[in-house]
Order: sequence, then C-alpha cells, then structure tokens
Amino acid sequence: MNICFIYFLFFLLLSVILFLMSLTFMIFDYLIMVEYELLSFNSSIICLTLLFDWISLLFMGFVLFISSMVILYSKEYMSEDKNLHRFIILVVLFVLSMMMMIISPNLISILLGWDGLGLVSFCLVIFYQNMKSLNAGMITALSNRIGDVAILLSIAWMLNFGSWNFMFYIEYMKSDFSMVIISFLIILAAFTKSAQIPFSSWLPAAMAAPTPVSALVHSSTLVTAGVYLLIRFSVCFSNYLIYLMLFISSLTMFMAGLGANFEFDLKKIIALSTLSQLGLMMSILFLGDSDLAFFHLLTHALFKALLFMCAGTMIHNYSNFQDIRFMGSMINIMPLTCSFFNICNFSLCGIPFLSGFYSKDLILEFLSFSSFNLYIYFIFYISIGLTVSYSIRLCYYLMYNNYNFHSFSNLNDQGLIMLRGMGGLIFLVIFMGSVLNWLMFSTPYFICLSFLMKTMTLLMIFMGFMFGVLFEYYINMKMKFMFSLSFFSSLWNLSQLSTFGLNLMPLSLAGSYYKIIDHGWSEYFGSKNLFKIMVSTSSLLLILINNSLKIYLLLFMIFIFLLFMYV
Repeated sequence: MNICFIYFLFFLLLSVILFLMSLTFMIFDYLIMVEYELLSFNSSIICLTLLFDWISLLFMGFVLFISSMVILYSKEYMSEDKNLHRFIILVVLFVLSMMMMIISPNLISILLGWDGLGLVSFCLVIFYQNMKSLNAGMITALSNRIGDVAILLSIAWMLNFGSWNFMFYIEYMKSDFSMVIISFLIILAAFTKSAQIPFSSWLPAAMAAPTPVSALVHSSTLVTAGVYLLIRFSVCFSNYLIYLMLFISSLTMFMAGLGANFEFDLKKIIALSTLSQLGLMMSILFLGDSDLAFFHLLTHALFKALLFMCAGTMIHNYSNFQDIRFMGSMINIMPLTCSFFNICNFSLCGIPFLSGFYSKDLILEFLSFSSFNLYIYFIFYISIGLTVSYSIRLCYYLMYNNYNFHSFSNLNDQGLIMLRGMGGLIFLVIFMGSVLNWLMFSTPYFICLSFLMKTMTLLMIFMGFMFGVLFEYYINMKMKFMFSLSFFSSLWNLSQLSTFGLNLMPLSLAGSYYKIIDHGWSEYFGSKNLFKIMVSTSSLLLILINNSLKIYLLLFMIFIFLLFMYV
C-alpha cells in the first residue's frame, strides 16, 4: 500500500476517535493528567506529564483530520516529486511535534514540541532547494528561534516555583510578580510563532514551501501553536500586559488586511489573510475570552486549509504559476474547485450560516458588548471590512476577470485525488461552525445590543464588498499609487526591517572594522610593520657583518676620540 494512503487512514481514524473522546470529556467534565516517570535518583524525579482535556483532544482531532486530508491531497499534488516519501515523513514529524505541544502541561515537553515545529518547518520550507526557499527558510527558522529562547528563559525562571508543570501554579501565579516575567516571555514566544508585529515578515515568506505544507502550517499547526499556548496561559496575564498586547495584535490584524488588498501572489494573499485572522484570535484572547479565541481557531483551521488546497489545485493546473493577474474565467474551467474556493471565501468573510460566521459574529458582538475604547471598536470593524475587500478582489481576479494565461493550456478539474482531499473538508467548512457553537457553549452567550450595533457586522461585510470593488478599479486606473502599493504589500516595510534592518548595520560595521582595524592600525602596529622593522634591522646588521674590519677600526677610533675628549 502507498505510504500516503496508510498515513491518511491512520490519521483519519485517530481524529474521529479523539473527537468522540473530546465530546465525552466535554459532557462529563473530565480531565486526565498522566505522569510517566522517566528517571529517579534520590528525591529528584524526572517525569513526562501529559494533559488530556476537551480542549487538547478536540484540537488534536482537528489537526489530525486536516493532516489526513492534506496527506491524501499530497499524493497527487507531489506525485512528480522524486522525494515524496521524504515529504510525507516530514509532514508526519510536523504533526507529531504539534501533538507533543498540545498535550503538554510542562514547559520542558512544550519546548520539545515547539522546537520540533520550528526545525521541521525549516526542512519543509526549503524542500524545493533553491535560493528563494533557503532565504525564506532562514528567516522562518531565525524568527522562531527568538520564541525558543523566550521559552528557555521561562523554563529557567520557573525553577523559582520548584516544578515546570505550570498547571499546578496557575492560582499562585495570578498574584505573583514572577508570573509577569514568565507571562511576558510566553507572549514573546507566542508572538514569534504566530507572526504578530514585529515578527510578521516570516509568514508570507514561508509560502516558498509546497502548497500542502502551507495548507497544514497556516491552518492548524505552526502559526496556531502560539495562540494555543496563550489560551493555556490566558488566566495568568496582568492587565498592563493585556492592554499592550491587545494594541499590537489589533494593529497586526489591520496591517495584514490592508497588505492583502495590495498583493498579487495568490498564496501570499491567503497567508496575509491567515495573519489577519491570527491577529483577530490574539485580540479576542487579550480582551478576556479564551473560549471564543479557541472557537475561531478551530473554524478558521477548516476553511483556511481548504482555501490553500483550492489555491494549490489552481497553481498545479497553471503550471506552478501564482500571479493572479494572469488568471481569470476559472469558473468555466474548474467549476468544482471554484465552488469550494468561494464557499471558503464566504466563510472567511463571515457570510451568515457558514462556519466562519458563528465565531466571527460572536467575537464582534462580544467586543461591542465590552467597554473598550473607540480605537479597538473601529479597528476591529475596519479589519472585517478589509477581509471582505481582499476576498472579493481575489474572486474578481480568479473567477470573472479575462483569461490571461497562454492559449494552449489544458486546464481542467480532473485531479480526482486532490478533489477527494478537498471534498472531505467542504462539509465541515459549512456545518462545523454551528456544531461547535452548540457543543462548546453549554450556556449560550446573552448579548443584548441595539439594532444598529447588532447589524454592524453585516453592514461592514457589505461595505467591505463595495470597498473591494471600488478600490481595485481605482488602483488599476491610478498608477500614482505605486509607492503605497510597495509600502503596504511589504507589511509596512517590516520585510525590509526584518532582513536588511537586522543584518545591514552589523555587516557595514564589520566591513569598517575589517578595513580600519584589521587592515589598518593592527597591520601598522602588528605583524606587517614588525616584519618591515625586522627586515630593515637585519639589513643593517648584514652591512655591519659584511664590512666588519673597516667598521671595527672606525668604531675603535671613535671610542679613542671620545675617551680623549672625556679626559
């Protein structure tokens, strides 16, 4: 049997089992903590701790289900690649690292899963082995290393408590100053993994990876690891920290939504969409509702994975071409893929009664119900409008625009294995939002708002639609916006700051040091000048040796003369 099919069946079966277990744990309010003793000497015990509750089991079920569909999809998408088995093994390692992180209440084992994600993601981003992939892999790996160091520092700081099982100290941590330090380090780690400002530039760069990897990484694994970690630590955050992080995450959401409206690379548009949704999850988490953040995390994982898979099918049929300006009239050529794509886009926009609507609408109503300032209120709704704007723009370019690719292309919807992989997700994209809404919130949210504030979400969706159409028309007509285009599509110059900003100054400084010190003063006072002095001295001594009799007589006469002068 094919390796893809084996892992597909195994992950699918395991995801169903874990989902049913999570329902049982949710209904009966179970929590199981397993401690496995690895090593014991004197009174010191090194043990592996695993935490099984409805959150970890449900998230693992979702991750494994999406992974199974992605592996099935990869069977056809990567069929011409010579290293398909290596690719599948890397994906499996990636999923196992995520599992390790999800079920760990211990900072040491969290670090193992966390570092595993970073390492395997580097291997997957550089999979195509060209210079662009290598650069993208390096910025991904180095950005994530900052988060790894933050977790290592928090592990060192938690020695003050006596154990690394942070679950045991949550009540104590609320009133302890040490927890402010640990909270800050954990938030720093989560911000690097979830690509919040100022670490945002690695996420669009990671699109150099194969599309099945993008579908997995940007839906339920790597980028959501930071959000999941913060959900676990959410009870420990101090108020001052929450206000600052809320500002940064809301700004990330706005920046990514704006950048996606100026981007022309199909995969980068969807990546920036992921960044915007991560900002939304972080924002609602810092507003104080971790359950809503987890709800949106799950619904977003479904439609974003399918969105990437649809984009991968389009890129596959367009001979690995990604510029949306060359695409168009795709609804006539690939009707089923386009139907899936549009349903995911509508779910992303928050069109009523698709899965994304349930989480996004609840988040916005919860925000309207809270007592935060106008900045937070407006930036949330503007970001929702921008989401609809770039989704409509993308649909315009792909579905209704003129067909701009070369004439003799054979585009069709005949990738049956890829369609099966996508078909497994489409029903969940439509129905799972309402199912999770019934399951997760046993007591419904009672939100009492005025009619205008209640309809504000739908109003912003409609305004975003209009803005997307007018904006694209105006940008195409007025080329004087080119500076704005480069500024917004580079994430407010974060891409340059994360690369040249970090290495240009040290490199120029090192060049000056090399020129002035290494080839300058150290040469003058060091080996080269010493060599010159020795050469001149040895030549003088050589003259003395070669003309020894004359010089000795001359020196003797000078000595006698000086002697007489003294006398």
